[in-house]
Amino acid sequence: MDRPRHFLQFKDFTRAEFDHLFERARWIKAEFKAFRKYWPLSDRTLVMIFEKASTRTRLSFEAGMQQLGGSAIYLNSRDSQLQRGESVEDAAQVISRMSDIVMIRTFEQAIIERFAAFSRVPVINGLTNEYHPCQILADIFTYIEHRGPIQGRTVAWIGDSNNVCNTWLQAAEVLDFRVHVSTPPGYEVVPERLGLQGTRHFEQFADPLAAVRQADLVTTDVWTSMGFEAENDDRRRAFAAWQVNREMMRLAGPQALFMHCLPVHRGEEVSAEVIDGPQSVVWDEAENRMHTQKALLEYLLCGRVDVSSSCSPGERT
Repeated sequence: MDRPRHFLQFKDFTRAEFDHLFERARWIKAEFKAFRKYWPLSDRTLVMIFEKASTRTRLSFEAGMQQLGGSAIYLNSRDSQLQRGESVEDAAQVISRMSDIVMIRTFEQAIIERFAAFSRVPVINGLTNEYHPCQILADIFTYIEHRGPIQGRTVAWIGDSNNVCNTWLQAAEVLDFRVHVSTPPGYEVVPERLGLQGTRHFEQFADPLAAVRQADLVTTDVWTSMGFEAENDDRRRAFAAWQVNREMMRLAGPQALFMHCLPVHRGEEVSAEVIDGPQSVVWDEAENRMHTQKALLEYLLCGRVDVSSSCSPGERT
């Protein structure tokens, strides 16, 4: 049996593969908007395993799989034997024999890597503490929709160097753009941990205003990610000067877009006038999770499909 292809980190795919995914997402989205049925995954099943709470991830995968003609099954760790001590490896072997593809939203990256090593079907990272590749897939597609290719552009990340930030840095390496990161002291990116090849695609700034100057895209996330709630008060104090506000967007320029992966805390990491303003594309960004993930599901189950054509998933193993 051939080993299945997984999407566990952004760097798992090549630039050519992402170009294909973005083109497929564009076509699949257009079909959806025109109310034209496209069911390449009929009789295929996605299992979604959640160990962390979710709104957008569950809805986008579940709705997307159904729109492709397949079905989606939701599993929460509290409702499965994983909560009672079944090993990740054993769960992977059982679940992958009863499904065609698996999405996991969990804690340590090591958990999803272990699952994928024993899975007979493709595994998608729906979020881990370290990476969030599906989010950046949608973000870059959204940028392309509004401004064209992201190659050679500058993305300014303001706030916590979390899993979304880590994934932006991987994407910059693969797709050849730059990321300016500004965090409070003590929250900086550690390039060695991310395996970055030098600094051509990455620069760290102590001053957030310097980081956003002439950026093409300004993006951020909540100051306190899931699992760090005990640090909330300390983080609010530390991040006070890292709010994306009107002044920051003015320095970026009128052409700059604003993104946020949501949920948002208006008045903390971003002001209401920015996220609800004309440069914000957060609602397109949120919707595009569904369309880019449909392209990803199609690719992992069908392989490369030419534009304006359909696919036939391979036989189950």
